[in-house]
Amino acid sequence: MFERSIPEWLRHPPEAAARKPGAKAFATLSGIEAMIRGTLLSVFPLAMYQALGDAGAVSRVYFVIGLASLTLGLLLPWINRKVPRRWLYTFGALMYLVGGSLGAMGGMMIVAALAACTLATVTCFICLNAYVLDYVAKNDLGKTETLRMFYSALSWSAGPVTGVALMKLWAPLPFILAASFALVQIAVFWWLRLGNGKLIQKAKGAAPNPLAFLGRFFAQPRLIAGWLFAVIRSCGWWGYIVYLPIYAIEHGLWEELGGVLVSVTNAFLFVTPLMLRWVQRRTVRVAVRAGFFCASFGFLVAAVLPVAELAVASLFLASAFLVLLDIAGGLPFLMAVKPSERTEMAAVYSSFRDVSGIMTPGIGALILLVAPIQGIFGAVGLALGAMFVLSGRLHPMLGVTPAERGRRPA
Repeated sequence: MFERSIPEWLRHPPEAAARKPGAKAFATLSGIEAMIRGTLLSVFPLAMYQALGDAGAVSRVYFVIGLASLTLGLLLPWINRKVPRRWLYTFGALMYLVGGSLGAMGGMMIVAALAACTLATVTCFICLNAYVLDYVAKNDLGKTETLRMFYSALSWSAGPVTGVALMKLWAPLPFILAASFALVQIAVFWWLRLGNGKLIQKAKGAAPNPLAFLGRFFAQPRLIAGWLFAVIRSCGWWGYIVYLPIYAIEHGLWEELGGVLVSVTNAFLFVTPLMLRWVQRRTVRVAVRAGFFCASFGFLVAAVLPVAELAVASLFLASAFLVLLDIAGGLPFLMAVKPSERTEMAAVYSSFRDVSGIMTPGIGALILLVAPIQGIFGAVGLALGAMFVLSGRLHPMLGVTPAERGRRPA
């Protein structure tokens, strides 16, 4: 009743209504979130290994947390019908704050901290992808994804080595820094006013079964293939970020080596605009196949090399092609999503992170019962190779604008 007495121009100012969130807004949020995740990226595996003292135990904890994160991700579209997306995103950012606070306590609280940050990641990822699909044209998705990674490059490259260095100075320090970044993330999100997105509205009908949209997903082979690309790409990052530092410690290498290499790898994000140009001069199909083939080769070589330093070098080279897959690997899925299914399919797509977080440590724990950590590298390499084969079925002109298709050979 009170709102009816307020003039329409005051409740919804014309300049605010005309302001459409663009790629820079989404890239800014991605960059701030990368400050949190980048700082803790190499800290969590080391802290978990120190707290639990066994690589198998670390794998089991990651496995259980992955199950919880997957469940939340699948339920979020249903929750979004009850809770506006702006509040869901805020909840996700607050979970980063909680995770940083728990991590600063040390000891076994690191497990709770990892759980909170993992749930924060899946919540923010789903919400932000839904915003992107809301406001960004399909042919501009590649540019938007590249800009998001470019804005995050400094955080991903400097964060891991900085987090490990701060951990050496004082164990709670990287977690306190991450919690501070979470406050900045919340403030910037509300300043950008993304809460006024197109899909944030009260449901007019009864909420459907939270898992009902999975039927639409399984009925579309292009979505299934795109989701598998994302899952296996993420498994590659799991093998590199989580198991490389543990491998280095177990083979008597520099303890901080994992964090340093992850930071150097993430510095490749600064050249993502050049990578995007390379993709645009070719096709999404060529880029995806090249990324999976070279990353697979690097992991398989690392699995059989007897010298630890050479195995680490091979993994490092493979990680450069995982960055290429970060640019092009998600496009087959995003380009196949129908506008009417944005929120639901954004939730399905986000599940790749949780599924890989279940598969990699779960299978890894079984491999460690009968083989050393290099067995995990071999399994990841085989999975990446399988995606190279599957990506051969992508359309040759995927990602090419209609105007350019006539000028390119099929």
